[in-house]
Amino acid sequence: MKRAPGKIVAIRAGASGYLTKESASRELATALRKVASGGAYITPEVAEQLALGAMPSADALPHTTLSDREFQVLRMLVSGKSVSDIAGALTLSVKTVSTHKARLMQKLGVSNTSEMFRYAIQHRLVDDVEPGPPG
Repeated sequence: MKRAPGKIVAIRAGASGYLTKESASRELATALRKVASGGAYITPEVAEQLALGAMPSADALPHTTLSDREFQVLRMLVSGKSVSDIAGALTLSVKTVSTHKARLMQKLGVSNTSEMFRYAIQHRLVDDVEPGPPG
């Protein structure tokens, strides 16, 4: 099924309703009444697209489910920044950055920082990996 990202973006941005050109004439009055009474209105097609977008794809890599902020925190962590450094750089609290870190680790299916680094390297999510000291 073809996804229509514009519809999903509109709903996520706070639109109270969404009609397609194809459905507008037959559903306009119903949609207007629903929205005017404080409700929301979307067509069944848009509802299905929203549901499909919320479901993780069976073949999708775990890092593709990260939010933009979680991905940003991941990249900063694997570049060597501490939680405190990230909090300062993103003007977030340390607790918020720690929450992002915990969520991204859960989504990636890793249980510690070393596994997170390994995942990032395996999936080429890092720009440069400095070689460790000779040993």
